[in-house]
Amino acid sequence: MAEAPTHNTEDYLRMYRQMVRIRAFEDTANQLYLSAKMPGLTHMYSGQEAVAVGICAALTDDDRITSTHRGHGHCVAKGGDLKTMFCELLGKAEGYCRGKGGSMHIADQSHGNLGANAIVGGSMGIATGAALTAKLRETGHVAVCFFGDGATAQGLLYEVMNMAALWRLPVIYACENNGYSEYTRTEEIAAGSLTARAEAFGIEAHRVDGQDVLAVNALARDLVERARRGEGPFFVELETYRYHGHHVGDINRDYYRSKDEEAEWKRVRDPIVNFGTWLEAEGIVSADELVAIGEAVKDEAAQAVAHAEAAEYPPGSEVDMHVYKGVDHALAYI
Repeated sequence: MAEAPTHNTEDYLRMYRQMVRIRAFEDTANQLYLSAKMPGLTHMYSGQEAVAVGICAALTDDDRITSTHRGHGHCVAKGGDLKTMFCELLGKAEGYCRGKGGSMHIADQSHGNLGANAIVGGSMGIATGAALTAKLRETGHVAVCFFGDGATAQGLLYEVMNMAALWRLPVIYACENNGYSEYTRTEEIAAGSLTARAEAFGIEAHRVDGQDVLAVNALARDLVERARRGEGPFFVELETYRYHGHHVGDINRDYYRSKDEEAEWKRVRDPIVNFGTWLEAEGIVSADELVAIGEAVKDEAAQAVAHAEAAEYPPGSEVDMHVYKGVDHALAYI
């Protein structure tokens, strides 16, 4: 791992537990899809847990994030409740969006999550707007914009980075480079350096091992505090890997990446296994305690999905509810 201990024990265990919760949520969600209990598609975050947890552990509830179509990990890491999330995936009224958003539109305003977005790069303007609001209102809040490497092909990114650089906004653009844009290697669709694109706007850019939660968190803590002081914006390329296909239906993917490649990442660079090994080596936790955490989280996920399966659907009378909110009301969430 990246560094010697700098947090207290509970900080480390909280990060480990959150990573395990993300993995358990995704494993359970995948089973819901395979058993035809979940409507629509979803995009698994398994393998990328250190990115969401490392960054969100550096944020407060009042700091804002925007998410992606692969957004369950961000929601969990920012404080999301598993029962409420599963209710949303299953279209139940207890979901974050009363079951009307589904997997790709979860938003949790209470923890500063302005929402996932099914449009590639669609939340970039939202995050930048949240940062502008924070600056104008002098709240001291920071916004983090999560997006994938494929979203760097969207022109919106360059428009908002230009604005953020000109106005010195407290926003961090977090590019999760998992090596693939849907079914194509990133190197085949992205010319040149991703960090250099941000640097062209005068934005300080970093590249970090996205499988190392300590490295991610150390960088995030530094950049978040600097952004609060008015030194933003920043750009971070996080080198990571998704264990599943582009979406849950992308099962036979040998035509664009090999099973050997997937197995190697899981064997050598799994963020949860490696962090657990580090925690044990540092004497922070025992092997038995790691197993106990895993079992407790699996039980939490099982109870959450059982609750969601038994929950009620929203009534038909709500079909046109929450379709539109006035500007004044919407600004209260930003």
